[in-house]
Amino acid sequence: MQNAAARPRPIVGTLAYILSPDRTKVLLVHRVYRESDENLGKWNGVGGHLERGEDAGACMTREILEETGLRVRAMELRGTVVWADFGPKKEDWLGFVFLVTAWEGEPFADNDEGTLSWVPLDSLGSLPMWKGDRLFLPMVFDGDPRPFHAYMRYEGDEPADWRCTRL
Repeated sequence: MQNAAARPRPIVGTLAYILSPDRTKVLLVHRVYRESDENLGKWNGVGGHLERGEDAGACMTREILEETGLRVRAMELRGTVVWADFGPKKEDWLGFVFLVTAWEGEPFADNDEGTLSWVPLDSLGSLPMWKGDRLFLPMVFDGDPRPFHAYMRYEGDEPADWRCTRL
């Protein structure tokens, strides 16, 4: 048994990919507004940190409303990712990754992090994003009903270790 001091204490967060009504595009944020953003210049889904007393689903719907102006009507948990030694602070994260399939409202043009755009699913591979995102993103959209559970350790900007389980 691992001792308590050696157990990871990750930051817990959520990440959503919001499909267009025709399911051919996804709403992404282009992180271009804050020079101090470790994601500066990258494209990403929307999401954020869980707050005390909040479950992952409540966090996700709150973050989507705050960051996009959309009200979630249907979403599914596609999987989880543990990002170890991530970013310049070498933080450990546990992320709950959701696919939003129904929503109401009109998305904002931008938010505090950058501009929001509907990106064709077949164009995702050409966007600047974290290299590790390319490992799990296909599973977000593949239609396999089994959730994925992944571990990804970073060395600098590169994923150095990648493991994934689907049961």
